[in-house]
Amino acid sequence: MKKLSWVLVFVCVFALLTGCSQTAAPTTSAASSAVQSKAAVTFPQREITLVVPYNAGGASDMISRIIAKGMEDALGKPVVIINKAGGTGGIGMSYVAGSNPDGYTMCFAPVELVMHKVLKLSDLEPSQFNFIGKASSVPCALTVPKDAPYNTIQEFIAYAKANTGKIRVGNSGTGSIWHVAAAALETNQGLQFNHIPFEGGAPAVTALMGKHIEAVTVGISEVIAGIDAGKLKMLAVFTDKRVPLYPDVPTLKESGIDVAVGSWGTFAVAKGTPDEILNILSAALEKAANTEEFKTFITSKGMIVDYVNAKNTKTFVDDQFKFFTDFLSKMNLGK
Repeated sequence: MKKLSWVLVFVCVFALLTGCSQTAAPTTSAASSAVQSKAAVTFPQREITLVVPYNAGGASDMISRIIAKGMEDALGKPVVIINKAGGTGGIGMSYVAGSNPDGYTMCFAPVELVMHKVLKLSDLEPSQFNFIGKASSVPCALTVPKDAPYNTIQEFIAYAKANTGKIRVGNSGTGSIWHVAAAALETNQGLQFNHIPFEGGAPAVTALMGKHIEAVTVGISEVIAGIDAGKLKMLAVFTDKRVPLYPDVPTLKESGIDVAVGSWGTFAVAKGTPDEILNILSAALEKAANTEEFKTFITSKGMIVDYVNAKNTKTFVDDQFKFFTDFLSKMNLGK
C-alpha cells in the first residue's frame, strides 16, 4: 500500500512540474512581442542616422540638420546627418527603405517620394516607409542673376517667348519638384525652357551665380544668400500668398499665371519599424519641430513651419501620391 502511495505522489508531482513548465514557456509570437517591447523601452541605445537624399546646403539638408539637433536633445543620443545624393533623391530614400527597421536609420522624405513611380525614376512609393511626421513646407521661387535683362515675371516670359529654348533653368534633378515647377510654368505659358538637372538645389544656385544657366526654380532658402549678396534677384514665388520674408515679390497667381507648386518635408523610417519605436521617434520630432530655434530658423529662410503628426502625415502623403500620380501622368517632363 505504501509503495502505491509513493508512486501516486511521484506521478502528481511530475504532472504539476510539467504543467508549470508548459505555462511558463511563451509562444514565438509572445516572445517576439516581448523582445520588441524591451527594445522600445531601451530605445535609442546608440546614435541614429538621418539620411538626407540631396547634397549639403539645400533646403532638405538645412531642415534636416536643425531637426536632427532638436531630436538629439529629446532622445539623449546623437542624430548624425549623412548626405546620399543622386537619382532625384532615390539613392538616399532607397537606402533607408532597405535598411533594418529598427529605428536607427531615418530619412528626410521630400515630395519627390510621391513622384518617383509615376515618372519611372524608381519603384519608390510611400508604402515602403513608416512616417514619423511632417515638419515644414518650402515655397518655390523663380530666381535669376541680378543683371539679367528682365526685372519682372512678365518681362521674363516675354524674353523666353522671344528666345525659345535658350533659357536654361536649373532644378534639383529630373523629375524633382523644382523641375515640375518650371515645367508647370512652361506649360501654362506656352514656353520652351532648356531644363538643367543638378543633384540638389544648392548646386543649381551655384551654377546660376556662375552664370552657367539663366534661371532656377528652387526653394527660397537656397537663393537667400545670393540675393543678400546682391548677385541674384527673385522674380516671383509659386505660392498662393506672398512670402512674409519677401513681401515685395509677387506670386505667379497675382501676375495672372495660375501655377502654385511647392515642396514639403517629412521624416520616415523603413516599413516594419515597431510601433513602440515609432512613437518615441514621433514624440522627439514633435518636440524638435516646436522649438523656438526651429521656428525662427525656418521663418528666416523663407520656409513655412508645418508640423503634422505621424498618423496625419501618412494620410497626407498617401493623398499626395494619388494627386501627383494623376497630375504628372498628364505632363511632359522631358528635358
